[in-house]
Amino acid sequence: MDTSIVPILFGTNSNPDPTDSSNHCFTIESKCHRREVKRVKSAAVKHATRTGEKAPKIDVISKQNGSCLQRALERSSYCSISKKHDKVRAMATYKSFLLLFMVILFSSCLFSSASEVTYDDRALKINGERKIILSGSIHYPRSTAEMWPSLIKKAKEGGLNAIETYIFWNAHEPVYRQQEMKTFVSKIVDMMKEEKLFASQGGPIILSQIENEYGNWQVESEYGNDGKIYIQECAKFAESLNIGVPWIMCQQEDAPDPIINTANGYYADNFYPTRKIPKMWTENWTGWFKDWTKGKDPHRTAEDVAFAVARFYQKGGTLQNYYMYHGGTNFGRVAGGPYITTTYDYDAPLNEYGQLNQPKYGHLKELHEILLSIEKLLTYGNATTKSYGNDDRQYTSTVYEYKGSRACFLANANDKNDYTMNFEGKNYTVPAWSVSILPDCANLKYNTAKVKAPKTTMMRKNTAENSNGLNWSWRPEKSLHFKHPYFNNSKKGVFYFNQLLDQKIVGNDTSDYLWYMTSVNIKESDPLYGGEAVLEVNTDAHVLYAFFNGKHIGTKWSKGGSFSFDFEQLVKIKPGKNTLSMLSVTVGLPNYGAYFDKVKNGILGPVKLKSPNGNVKDLSNNQWEYKIGLEGFGKKLWEDEDRNWKPAQTLQTNRMFVWYKTTFKTPSGDYPVVLDMMGLGKGTAWVNGNSIGRYWLDSYDFQKETGCGGTCDYRGNYHPDKCATNCGQPTQRWYHVPRSFLRESDNNLVIFEEFGGHPKGVKVQTVSQE
Repeated sequence: MDTSIVPILFGTNSNPDPTDSSNHCFTIESKCHRREVKRVKSAAVKHATRTGEKAPKIDVISKQNGSCLQRALERSSYCSISKKHDKVRAMATYKSFLLLFMVILFSSCLFSSASEVTYDDRALKINGERKIILSGSIHYPRSTAEMWPSLIKKAKEGGLNAIETYIFWNAHEPVYRQQEMKTFVSKIVDMMKEEKLFASQGGPIILSQIENEYGNWQVESEYGNDGKIYIQECAKFAESLNIGVPWIMCQQEDAPDPIINTANGYYADNFYPTRKIPKMWTENWTGWFKDWTKGKDPHRTAEDVAFAVARFYQKGGTLQNYYMYHGGTNFGRVAGGPYITTTYDYDAPLNEYGQLNQPKYGHLKELHEILLSIEKLLTYGNATTKSYGNDDRQYTSTVYEYKGSRACFLANANDKNDYTMNFEGKNYTVPAWSVSILPDCANLKYNTAKVKAPKTTMMRKNTAENSNGLNWSWRPEKSLHFKHPYFNNSKKGVFYFNQLLDQKIVGNDTSDYLWYMTSVNIKESDPLYGGEAVLEVNTDAHVLYAFFNGKHIGTKWSKGGSFSFDFEQLVKIKPGKNTLSMLSVTVGLPNYGAYFDKVKNGILGPVKLKSPNGNVKDLSNNQWEYKIGLEGFGKKLWEDEDRNWKPAQTLQTNRMFVWYKTTFKTPSGDYPVVLDMMGLGKGTAWVNGNSIGRYWLDSYDFQKETGCGGTCDYRGNYHPDKCATNCGQPTQRWYHVPRSFLRESDNNLVIFEEFGGHPKGVKVQTVSQE
C-alpha cells in the first residue's frame, strides 16, 4: 500500500527465462511537463523538469507516448503489467477517494496477435494456459524516463515476469475537478485502446484494477450502504469499458463477479478468496516508506520477504507483486502521507537510484527462478498438505503432483525454533520462520532463511569540487510583515474572509504555503491594553510560523502522528493596531481513509489572545486576509534568469526564509548523483529548474529515536519498526539528482530554506556500491 499513491502494472513472459517490464515510456505522460513528452517523443533522451509548482496539462497524453511504450516493451522483449489507481491523493494533490484504476501490462513480445486473458479458480490464463505471475511495482513518475530501460532490464534479470504501475491521477489531472472519475478512466482506457495496448488487441496489458483497498474498515464501512452501492457501480462501469482483460479490486471481499478480489500486506499465505477466483497478492510490501518525524530507516529482511513469497505459493497462490520493486523518488511536492519523505526507497530490491539492494535482490531472484521452474506443477498439480508436531499450522509439507512430476515445500512457521521434519523417510531440518523448496521432492534447492547473495554497502563520495566548497549567492524571501504591499495588493491574489478557512480549499493544492493575516485594534479601555497576552492558535497545519507586529514569535510543527496541535506564545500588546501574520505549511496531504473532503488542513482555530487575568479576545471571526504561496515561488527563482542574487561575501546563514544559489560541475562517470543537505533545516531544492523535492533535516528529536538494535532477527511477523536502521539520524540526508537533470557543464542549484541553516555543508556526491 503506498500511503502516497497506489496503482499497478503486471506482465509476464512465455520465455522460460523469467522476464519483466517496468515503466518505459508509458502511455501516460507521468508527472512531467510538456517538454518531457517532447523529449520522450524524440527517443526519451532527456527527462523533463519536475518543478512541482506548476502542474502539467492533461492533454499532453499522446499517441506518440503510447507508441514509445510499445517500442520500449518490444526492445526489452519481456512483459509487464499496469495498475491504474488514484492513491495519488496520497500524494500532494487533493482528490476525493474515488479513482483507483489499475491496468496491468503484458509484454508485447508474447503476443503477435490478439490473445485471450481469462482466469479460473487456480490462476490467470493466457490463451487458455495457466500462468505463474511474479511482478514488481515500478512507478513511472518516481523515476526518470532515462532510468526506465535499466530498471526493466534489472527486473527481468531479477526473475520477474511482470511489472506493475499506477496511473497517477494527479499527474494527468493536476487541477482538481477538471474531470471526474468516469471521464478520467474512460479517457485513459480509450487512449490505450487506440494504441492497441490491451492483450485482447495484441498488446501487453493483461490485467486492470478499479479501486484499491476501499473494502478496508477505515473506508467502505464509513459510508455504510452507500459504500456498497459505490463498489457495485465501479464494477459495472469497469466491465462496460470492454477492455478484454480481467478487472481486479484489492482488499475488496464484496467485489462483484467477475471482478477478482486480491490481497495486500506483508503476508498473504492465509488469504483465501471467497469465490472461485485465483489467489492473487497484488501488494507484497518489501519494506515501508519513511516518515519525516521518525529518525530511522525501515528495513525488511530478505529472509522474511522470501518466506512470505514461498508460503504464498506453497498455499496455492499464483500471482504476487512486490510493492515496491523499485520505489524511486517523490520529486516536486507530490509526497503525501502527510509526512512521507522525498525518498520512496521502500527498502525495495532496486534502491531509490536503481541499484541492486543486496542481498534482497539476489535472494529473491533465486526464489523466482525455482518457482518458475515448477510453474506447471503449481498451476495444474494436485496439492497434498501434511502437518507435523503439536501445532498443525506451524510445521507443514505440501506436495504438488502433475503428470508424474512432483515439487515439495517444507515449512516452519515457528518464529523461534528450528524443526526437523521426517519427510518421505528422510530428515530435513527447516530453520525457524522459513520454507525449504525441493523442486523434485528429493533435492533441497532453496531455503528462504539461507541467504547466498552478497551484501552490498553503499558508498557516497564527494566530488572534487567539494574540497573547496561551493560558491553561494543568496537573496531573502520578501519581508514578512502584514503591512508589506505583497500582502495588501488584491491584484496579486490576496482575498478576505470573516472566517478561518481550510488551506486545501483556499489553495487548491497549488502551494505548500498559505498566509493567514489579521489585525486587532486595542483601545485604552480594552483589558488587554498595554500588557501581555498569550496567543493561542489551534491548527491542523503541519508547520506553523507566527509573526506578531512584524516579529517572528515562534515556529512549531506536528509530531507523533497527530496533525493537529496548539501553538502558544506570550506576546506584547501595544496600543492601537496589532497585526498577526501566520504562515501555514503543508507537508503532503492524507493518503488513505474516508471523507478526504472533511480532513482538516490549515489554521481553523480558534485563535485567541488571553491576558494573565483571564480576559479573552477571540480572533477566529475577524476579517482574515489570505495569500497563497511565497514571493520567490511566484517569481520562480529556481529558473536560470538572473534575479539580483547577492554575492557570497554577504552570505546570510541561520536565517529564516532565504534563497541560496550555486553552480556545480556534473560529476564524471555513471554513478547516481545525490545532494548531501546536512547543515540545512527544511525547504525545497531545484537543479537546473527541476525540483528534486522537499528536504527536512530538523523534523525530529533524533536522539530520542529507538528501535535500532545491534542485531536484526528476521523471524516473526514484520512491522515497520522492526529491524530499523540509522536511529538518531536525520530522516533523509541525501537527495537524488537524476543524471538526466544535469547538463554537460555547469549546473544551477537553487535552495529555499525555511528554518535557517548553513549551505556551506551542502555537498554534491556520487553513490557507488561495494
